[in-house]
Amino acid sequence: MSIYALKVEPEHDRERLDVYLTRALPDIPSRSFVQKLLEAGAVLVNKEKVKAHYKVRAGDNIDVDVAQELLDPHPIAPENIPLDIFYEDEFLLVVNKPAGMLVHPAQGVYSGTLVNALLFHCRQLSDFPPKADPPPAGNIAMRPGIVHRLDKETSGLMIAVKDNQTHAQLARQFQKHKVKKRYIALVEGEVEFDEGIIDAPLGRHSIHHDLRGVQYDDAAKDAVTFYRVIKRHKGVTLISLFPKTGRTHQLRVHMNHIHHPILGDAKYGRKGSFPRLALHAQAIGFEHPHWKCFLEFSCRPPGAFLQKAGL
Repeated sequence: MSIYALKVEPEHDRERLDVYLTRALPDIPSRSFVQKLLEAGAVLVNKEKVKAHYKVRAGDNIDVDVAQELLDPHPIAPENIPLDIFYEDEFLLVVNKPAGMLVHPAQGVYSGTLVNALLFHCRQLSDFPPKADPPPAGNIAMRPGIVHRLDKETSGLMIAVKDNQTHAQLARQFQKHKVKKRYIALVEGEVEFDEGIIDAPLGRHSIHHDLRGVQYDDAAKDAVTFYRVIKRHKGVTLISLFPKTGRTHQLRVHMNHIHHPILGDAKYGRKGSFPRLALHAQAIGFEHPHWKCFLEFSCRPPGAFLQKAGL
């Protein structure tokens, strides 16, 4: 662990805390890494937790504890974990991730993830941005090949990439909202309208930073979800969800916002309402970065979803 004790000099008065720390700490790789330290409570200003946008004042005493494993990521071992591969070529592959599998290693969990399985299968995955560049959050080595993510509890189709050029071009499609995504979910209650739009900006929970909520302040980000009812049955609704944006926990928060939380959602609904989070990434479509043709893949919904919906 690296421990720092800093005292703010007058020339940095009124500077944002995250900007100040990024410049002041020699081992910190990026501003986003500093923000993660703040969220984890590893930064104290005058013995108190503060937000990233806090403006430091001359004379402030700042204590920072950085766990060494954050600076030196744990090596990821390839593991012979079966993969449900829908498509593969020399540039990318599309896999059907099972519920309960982490997409990539995180602090304290270094095995059993999709990345471990991909490393065994592919041998070579993208490390975009290149290793010579400063890695976002100091931890790009933990996410080789990953251009987008699904929550651990969510199953369904994901793209993984093998080289940096493919990664960069696909990342641009995600940023410009050109990737088509369709999810299927079971939600509580019988949704009144056959289709609709949920346009509600999302921000971090004021206390629990791993959660998101509908907010209308300057820090919130636009979030839009289209939905279409498939079937209503005995107090639940099987529904298709089409996220226009890709915010963290967007579908889960939006469905809870309209009072139809996804079944089995321990964070935003009722955990015991279904054996798992009833959310599945059913289809994904994108332009192949090299061949310039549009590819779209779709898989069957989990059988338990259909059974619960009376299908």
